[in-house]
Amino acid sequence: MTQWTLAARAEKMNPSVIREILKVTEKPGIISLAGGLPSPKTFPISAFAEAAASILNNDGASALQYAASEGYIPLREAIADFLPWDISPDQVLITTGSQQALDLLGKVLIDSGSRILVETPTYLGALQAFSPMEPNVVSVASDEEGPIVADFVAKAGSGADKARFMYLLPNFQNPTGRTMTEARRAALVAKAQELGIPLVEDNPYGDLWFDEQPPLPLTARNPEGGIYMGSFSKVLAPGLRLGFVVAPKNIYPKLLQAKQAADLHTPSFNQRLVAEVMKGGFLDRHVPEIRTLYKAQCEAMVAALEREMAGLDVKWNRPKGGMFLWLRLPEGIDTAKLLPKAVDRNVAFVPGAAFYADNADVRTMRLSFVTATVDQINIAIAALAETIKEELNAKA
Repeated sequence: MTQWTLAARAEKMNPSVIREILKVTEKPGIISLAGGLPSPKTFPISAFAEAAASILNNDGASALQYAASEGYIPLREAIADFLPWDISPDQVLITTGSQQALDLLGKVLIDSGSRILVETPTYLGALQAFSPMEPNVVSVASDEEGPIVADFVAKAGSGADKARFMYLLPNFQNPTGRTMTEARRAALVAKAQELGIPLVEDNPYGDLWFDEQPPLPLTARNPEGGIYMGSFSKVLAPGLRLGFVVAPKNIYPKLLQAKQAADLHTPSFNQRLVAEVMKGGFLDRHVPEIRTLYKAQCEAMVAALEREMAGLDVKWNRPKGGMFLWLRLPEGIDTAKLLPKAVDRNVAFVPGAAFYADNADVRTMRLSFVTATVDQINIAIAALAETIKEELNAKA
């Protein structure tokens, strides 16, 4: 019999909790508040159709051929021009979604046992991407304004155990929806610069603000001390799998080599498609429509929570943008155990424990407000409230 021996790092790979939950949501009648999927209503299908026809008619052979690993030059130039600090296109690496960027960063920056810092809680996909590299992941205490600088200093480490980097999502964070304040950004960047600890900034949601644009990116404040990741998944379409990294020139070559080993290059056609759609200020017209839709759905969810959760000692935040809202239930409730009972009432969410590197708060959950309609949100939150009431009564 053939014997397959798995690499030790394979033991560090775990299924995505969110992806597993999404399988449950395929059940007929389920209203899913679980997945971080953009609303299909926001996909600019006609613009893509026109761009695809133009590309195939005018540059079809190149669009369907192998290409440079760095990415399509006009797209890299457009990204450099779009971001709010001085960037050379030579610092922009196009990736197959920003999830690939996390994988490349893990390969380039993490050794077994390396200390890396994350927010509390943090993005599950980053923990998955970094895990096979066997880091020592250390959570930095965080509040509604972002990571607490004093705890960042306390967790920074020293000597051989000094943190390789801190991974952050400053804008409308996944999972909590919170946004780092200007004061917290300034203080954190200053302290990171003083300690010599790089900041890895993930910003897939930053353009999805409702009323006020978020403060300047962390990387813009200290470009040589930061790596910045962005994505077209939330402003155009996730199926394109198109993201990017902006890296200092001394780090860029190693990221490029890791990219070459991973997949040679991100699909040429998809890169040209996005570059073509971006011409003429398309995003300036398109993204405000997404903001308007998501703001209305967020407000509907907050209103439903205020109505249905009255008297239940359930806490939630009010995001200023993005796609997610964060709940904390009363002491004694484990949202992972609550989920099957909610599914029985045809509503799904993501239990919060999966987003913690350590010391998980099992009372928490993430809700997405962008794919459900307002009517569905109202039905789902009412069903969730009934599930919580039933659980509280059972424990009384």
